Amino acid sequence: MSVGISALIDEKPEIFVGNLIGGIVVIFLLIIPLLAIFGNGVKLTHQMSKEHLILALLIIIAPSVFTFDGLIGIPEGIMAVLLYLMLIMMVEKRKGLFERIKDNIFHNKDYTDYDLIKILVGVVVVFLVSKYIVDTTIYFSQLFNISSFLISLVIVAIGTNLPELSLVFRALSLKKKEVALGDYLGSAAANTGIFGVLILLGGSGFFVQNHFYQTFVFIAGGMTLFYIFARSKQDISRAEGLVLLLVYILFLLMEVL
Repeated sequence: MSVGISALIDEKPEIFVGNLIGGIVVIFLLIIPLLAIFGNGVKLTHQMSKEHLILALLIIIAPSVFTFDGLIGIPEGIMAVLLYLMLIMMVEKRKGLFERIKDNIFHNKDYTDYDLIKILVGVVVVFLVSKYIVDTTIYFSQLFNISSFLISLVIVAIGTNLPELSLVFRALSLKKKEVALGDYLGSAAANTGIFGVLILLGGSGFFVQNHFYQTFVFIAGGMTLFYIFARSKQDISRAEGLVLLLVYILFLLMEVL
């Protein structure tokens, strides 16, 4: 969100579009496959039915669909927000999400004012770093005459998903091979919601100058493979992780070349 706001301030909306779409690729074709490869397979724990998992994945790739023709406007922003709200309501219906959040906020007294101050300082630092990321992306885009969308899609997306990537090394060090798939689905689905909100904040449509056809093919194909592997045995084997990682490498090569 902070990268997106900084991109809007600098009138470079293609940066947040590339970052959010690239984040989906990083999570499902890099982070989870790495955990499967180096952990000799990884078990995916979730309580979603086949239909709900398909719906969640479709909502996750929605920004890729909206960006297919390169033109993004207010209707796409509204649709992205509505899709994300639909996913939230689905979770709320099954798990009573809002009630649990309310209980944690009003009845949990474990936090202190010092904790709240640390959170506020953290938010400020995140926004300052995000401004630096956007400025650096614009600089290298102009220096090498490369689309800022492409830099965001390939490089910035890895940086903004470092928290998820760090979980791989922590899980391996703790020899914990179970992955709460809902955490990754939630992180990726949030990108759809943020995508919609940022478009609406921009207030007008814009055009992403990039050959997005091959990008969409890799994203759709990679997510389809992930679904097949995840539903087959509720886990991702080392061999399946290698296949997904290969798709990611081919994705990078195609984008760069």
